[in-house]
Amino acid sequence: MSLTVRPFDDAIEALVADPASTTALPHPASRVIAVASGKGGVGKTNLAINLGLSLARRGLRVGLLDADLGTANVDVLMGIQPRYNLQHVVTGRRSLAQIIVAGPYGLQIIPGASGLPDLVDLPDAQRDALLRALLVLSGSVDLLLIDTSAGVGRNVVQFILAAGEVVVLTTPEPAAIVDAYALMKILAGYQVPVAINLVVNCVRRDAEGDSTGHKLAAVAEQFLGRRVQPIGTLPYDQSVLEAVKSQVPLVRGWPRSPAAQAIDRIGEQLWRDAPTRQAGSDIGRFFRRMLWSSPVACAAGASQ
Repeated sequence: MSLTVRPFDDAIEALVADPASTTALPHPASRVIAVASGKGGVGKTNLAINLGLSLARRGLRVGLLDADLGTANVDVLMGIQPRYNLQHVVTGRRSLAQIIVAGPYGLQIIPGASGLPDLVDLPDAQRDALLRALLVLSGSVDLLLIDTSAGVGRNVVQFILAAGEVVVLTTPEPAAIVDAYALMKILAGYQVPVAINLVVNCVRRDAEGDSTGHKLAAVAEQFLGRRVQPIGTLPYDQSVLEAVKSQVPLVRGWPRSPAAQAIDRIGEQLWRDAPTRQAGSDIGRFFRRMLWSSPVACAAGASQ
């Protein structure tokens, strides 16, 4: 069936009526968005995968980079067994094109490699070879999603600073909220413009999620001087657990579930904000920033 560009309100209404819809979205300039969390276990990788699939299903060219260099698991949650991964690119045994796995709806998956050291700890030659290989993506995708490691490590910070935009995932649990705030505080310490979007997961009631998101955003603005944009909540949904156990992405196996429909709405909200994004966060700029050897250097070179 042919895809047509429709207004955002019509697009989301069509998705609610038919969650398997492939209603196309507009294609603005390429974007790089990191998906991060202050702590592990809040559903970050699940969000990255399903957000990528939701947007790809509607006609966007989406790449998903598994940048958790310690415990990469995008392939596990998607039920795929890639023959090659970033380790093979780092060692020069394969090109990026040779490791990309085509996922559902045309999602381009770049498998991570468990056990790789932080990007900043790689030898200069290997780090630069990896990043230059990733430049192949420039111009070939509308959106590059980066599934970062959990926590607030320097590798996570470097990816976020270079991307210029991040979706921070938390839950209403106090520990998760504190750790999400800690990540925002670290980002606020750098003179690099980063658009911070916030999603609250595992919400039992809509009011609980909305309250958590708006309170955290208000605290960040008051004490950090950074604007945080709540873009949605994800309900506690048994289908998510079923998806993880079956290694089938939620929006593909359970498209009518409450959580899958919430992810569709978050994707639409995220893409709606494209015209107001920070300038210069395109894929080419992302990789130029990543070529700096550390978050400090990345911050220093942000204006270049």
